[in-house]
Amino acid sequence: MCIVYKTLQLFSIARANSFVGTAQYVSPELLTEKSACKSSDLWALGCIIYQLVAGLPPFRAGNEYLIFQKIIKLEYDFPEKFFPRAKDLVEKLLVLEPTKRLGCEEMGGYGPLKAHSFFDGITWQDVHLQTPPKLTAYLPAMAEDDEEFYGNYDDLLSQFGGMQVASSVSSQTLPSPEPVQPQKFGSNIEQYIHDLDNNSFELDLQFSEEEKRLLLEKQAGGNQWHQFVENNLILKMGPVDKRKGLFARRRQLLLTEGPHLYYVDPVNKVLKGEIPWSQELRPEAKNFKTFFVHTPNRTYYLMDPSGNAHKWCKKIQEVWRHRYQNHQNSSI
Repeated sequence: MCIVYKTLQLFSIARANSFVGTAQYVSPELLTEKSACKSSDLWALGCIIYQLVAGLPPFRAGNEYLIFQKIIKLEYDFPEKFFPRAKDLVEKLLVLEPTKRLGCEEMGGYGPLKAHSFFDGITWQDVHLQTPPKLTAYLPAMAEDDEEFYGNYDDLLSQFGGMQVASSVSSQTLPSPEPVQPQKFGSNIEQYIHDLDNNSFELDLQFSEEEKRLLLEKQAGGNQWHQFVENNLILKMGPVDKRKGLFARRRQLLLTEGPHLYYVDPVNKVLKGEIPWSQELRPEAKNFKTFFVHTPNRTYYLMDPSGNAHKWCKKIQEVWRHRYQNHQNSSI
């Protein structure tokens, strides 16, 4: 929200004739008439509010030319459960005709814009003196069915004051699982596998090279996710909800040797990406269902619907130690 406040304070330039900035925020009049005005900033404000809520800009495509084509045609849509008041404001800002955007001089100036219900509770007179709320991850209270629950606008605003408390829950408050003691199972590789359900399992890490070969053979012959892991042995897998912005998509998370953390679209059976592994990678459980994977350039926000976030963090940390501590010890 503080980004929105700052943007409103910067609306002072009457007209410009050059394009500098992000392609996704370019106004249609700059593309068609080669000039911009105060109302062009209102268009950009609509794009910013959309992205703050959805996690992605409204106009997206493979290159700038296609992005510009979508802008000119006003070709965008809202994700499911986009906050209603934010949606109403965005629709009143992303208007092709500059003189019909909420906040422009022809529509009554900034007064009607500031009075929009999206900004309820904001004291505009001294906003420049206020301390903006700390930007922390939004962690909504968990409902029984997390797939259907992504919060609402009132819940989000009401949690600004309590976000620091909600986000400060550490993994130390979670129950500590019993440490796994190394065991020798001979060549009975089945004893290394802890099945949770049809799409979830975990492996112990005490197997020999021969046992690894047998485990990999078993995986290649009967695991539907083997095709996505580049012939690496899967050490833990299971469904998670991967969040971007305030919306989530179900993914199959695959922790493998390498190490690697792949995530796959389980419906379309498409590899969607990989969480980059490095020595700086760090897992963090926030509550029973929510956990983060911190990397140098990004934090991945994941939810385990079965409520075993701490098990994911424990296994990722175990693989991290196996990869880096063992490597350091062997190099001494």
